[in-house]
Amino acid sequence: MTGPDATIAAAYDYQTYDRSIEKTISLRPASLERDLGRLHAWLGSDHVKPYWQLDLPLPAFRDRLAEKLADDHLTPYVGCLDHVPMSYWECYWAADDDVANHYDADPADRGVHLLIGPEEYLGRGYALPLMRAVVAMQFRHPETDRVIAEPDVRNERVVHVFEECGFEPRTEFRFDEAEKDALLLVCERDRFESEVLADPTTARTRGVSAE
Repeated sequence: MTGPDATIAAAYDYQTYDRSIEKTISLRPASLERDLGRLHAWLGSDHVKPYWQLDLPLPAFRDRLAEKLADDHLTPYVGCLDHVPMSYWECYWAADDDVANHYDADPADRGVHLLIGPEEYLGRGYALPLMRAVVAMQFRHPETDRVIAEPDVRNERVVHVFEECGFEPRTEFRFDEAEKDALLLVCERDRFESEVLADPTTARTRGVSAE
């Protein structure tokens, strides 16, 4: 890849232009050096605290983030709009996660957690295009046919976004390991590709390698 976008694109694991919002969506791995301050602020925000329970003093938060970054089954990402960081994502192998104690996980199932950080990005229609991009990135693993999510059942806005992105509710369960009542949502590859990506307003993806 050549031209002025080459250096920018090389910084991301996945990048796409979404015509529905006329913005470039990019995802890059999070790092302590680059993201500690911003993630500490985002996870301490009033709209995030009830669902993530990571409103910790900075030293304790640093330790938790370092644990996540060292975890082989999980990859933390920072999501950007037009190269501005504004969201946090965790993509994980569901069979190696605590959620596998609560459903029949396939070894290739992928899972996702998300939050939008700065409040000025809330309520502006960005969540669905971002989710669509992240799920498309997950399905770049050729063996993966399902992406799952287990949001807090109280988080109706997030549940709605998942459903718009092709996820189907399966069951509510007490997720003791995550200290929440959760809703299991499942997105099948066939439905995602035939219904969600078939929308003519959906993104055009650049040739940036997935994780």
